[in-house]
Amino acid sequence: MAEDFRSDRMATPEGKGNAKGSFERAWDTYAKGVNKVAGPITNPLAKKVGASAAVDLLGFWLVWQTEGGYEGLRNLGMSRSAIYRRIGLFRKLMGIHPDEYKMPGVTIDVAAYLAGTGIPPKV
Repeated sequence: MAEDFRSDRMATPEGKGNAKGSFERAWDTYAKGVNKVAGPITNPLAKKVGASAAVDLLGFWLVWQTEGGYEGLRNLGMSRSAIYRRIGLFRKLMGIHPDEYKMPGVTIDVAAYLAGTGIPPKV
């Protein structure tokens, strides 16, 4: 039988902070490189719409890219109106359609993503 950790107190919600520390080091390196080329990008977006909305919007862009755009999102069960609302917000805030947006410093390998999901490629 598996141990039950629910009653064990945690020192902090971060645990030992390993993920947070790794993220912060990687983010600092990433931000320095991107800011040299394009200036601050995500931070102004977060200031404009709030961190939560910025994460939602950039998550939408990532799912758009990895799932194949509009039809992929529909296949995931997202409603037409939800997709159009997010496209509209993305275009309003980023000035470009999510299908055309390229995030500086981010490369998406869709084939590797699909291979990792176990979804057989379309032939």
